[in-house]
Amino acid sequence: MKIDLLERRLAAQRAGQTTVLVTALKTGGQLLLGEGIALGDLTLGNEERAAINRAVIDDRSQTIDSPQGTLFVEVWSPPLRLIVVGAVHIAQTLARMAVIAGYDVTIIDPRSAFASEERFPGVTLATDWPDEVLPALKPDKRTAIVTLTHDPKIDDPALQAALKSDAFYIGALGSRRTHAKRGERLAGAGFDAATFARIHGPVGLDIGALTPGEIAVSILAEITAILRRDRIKAREDKAA
Repeated sequence: MKIDLLERRLAAQRAGQTTVLVTALKTGGQLLLGEGIALGDLTLGNEERAAINRAVIDDRSQTIDSPQGTLFVEVWSPPLRLIVVGAVHIAQTLARMAVIAGYDVTIIDPRSAFASEERFPGVTLATDWPDEVLPALKPDKRTAIVTLTHDPKIDDPALQAALKSDAFYIGALGSRRTHAKRGERLAGAGFDAATFARIHGPVGLDIGALTPGEIAVSILAEITAILRRDRIKAREDKAA
């Protein structure tokens, strides 16, 4: 990779942005694509760009055939992260499943008796208040945030910080009544209805979950559905 492309790619990486490096295997020509980025000496047609967009949606590197020969499309995305506020029973199962699904998991709970290595082995723990921890973690478009304490003193500051971030998913445990009251509190804190609508509450897909394990399944399933919604839409459009 040419040095100017590498420097721009690393800058995008630090900003938590996805980039794509397209290389023509026959000529060695390259093009770096990303948010506000189109650098290189490779010219692409509409069909080639559409194929590259599909690679980005699929979140995986691949080769594509084109009139100028085989193109290698290298997709680089920031790591998937899950930030869970509340070291409760649901979080124990959710953390294990999320790690298996490829997420870097952080548990935040100022109650240190709950956020312990014994209860969450191998997971990053933070015992400061979430509104202090979250800005330092800089949630990006590859970050999901879930609040599970059911305690407004902990969840509300976390949600306020989450709503100011680029997190692709924000979820909050609680009934519809609890969520409505949460909306009133956040409105009082200056958040409008459109911003509040970013919060998935009650959290998780409605699969009739009862146990902590089942609720964790429903949460991770909803996170996955939001993460892959462009892929789902593309599949639906193709079938239409």
